[in-house]
Amino acid sequence: MRLQITCLAAGALTAAVALTPVQAQEGMGIGIMVGEPTGISFKNWLDNTHAVDAGLAWSFSENSSLHLHADYLFHDFTMLKPTDLRGRMPVYYGLGGRIKFESSGGGRNDRDALVGVRIPLGVAYYPEHSSIDIFAEIVPIMDLVPDTHADINVSVGARFFFK
Repeated sequence: MRLQITCLAAGALTAAVALTPVQAQEGMGIGIMVGEPTGISFKNWLDNTHAVDAGLAWSFSENSSLHLHADYLFHDFTMLKPTDLRGRMPVYYGLGGRIKFESSGGGRNDRDALVGVRIPLGVAYYPEHSSIDIFAEIVPIMDLVPDTHADINVSVGARFFFK
C-alpha cells in the first residue's frame, strides 16, 4: 500500500514539474548533479527570480536507492556580485519534497520509501552570453514518512538551458 501511494506521489510531483510553463529568464534546463544524490537535474524558470527544479537521481546514503525531488526556488541576484567573473551569481533558497524509494539494503528505507521536506540553499553561476549554469547546494531534509528523521544532501552540478 505504501509503495502504491509513494509511486502515485512521485508521478504527481513529476507531472507538476513537467507541465509547468516556460515563461522567462533562462527557459528550461537539464544537466547533471554529483554528490548526494547523483543524477539528472532539471530546472524551469517561471519568471526572473522564481524557478522549479527537480532531480532524478541515485542516493548513496544508508542504502542505495532511487531518489526523486522537486523544489520551488527564490533567487536573489543582488547578494553576490562577482567582480572577476562575467555573468550573474544568484543565491537561491526554497522549499520542496523528496521521495527515496525502498531498498533491500537494511537501512531506514528497507521496507518503506522515505518521504520528506527539502529546504535547498545554494549558489549558481550563469556565465555571460552562455546557456549553462553551474550550481552548488546544501539541502537540509526532514523525512516525515515512515518516521521523522533529519538528513542533509550536498551536491554540485551544471545544466544546459533551452531558450
